[in-house]
Amino acid sequence: MIRITFSSLFRNRNYDATNAIESLNSTYRKLNRQRSVFPSDTALLKALYLATFEATKKWTSTIRNWAQVYGELSIMYEGRLPE
Repeated sequence: MIRITFSSLFRNRNYDATNAIESLNSTYRKLNRQRSVFPSDTALLKALYLATFEATKKWTSTIRNWAQVYGELSIMYEGRLPE
């Protein structure tokens, strides 16, 4: 089994991303509790789109040390990330 070790800087950014995903999932669960039945699939997709749109308005902070994290990723995954 191959084990890849990441720097603490990368792990911290990964935790931040995980927290953002959990926050978005929480928004979806809240939407589902408020309205458990949707009249159509289109209505469900619209509700999810609007919930996502509202959640992304809160994502205003920049990612600290992103250049270093991106540099580390570009070395590890050479040729997979855009320049």
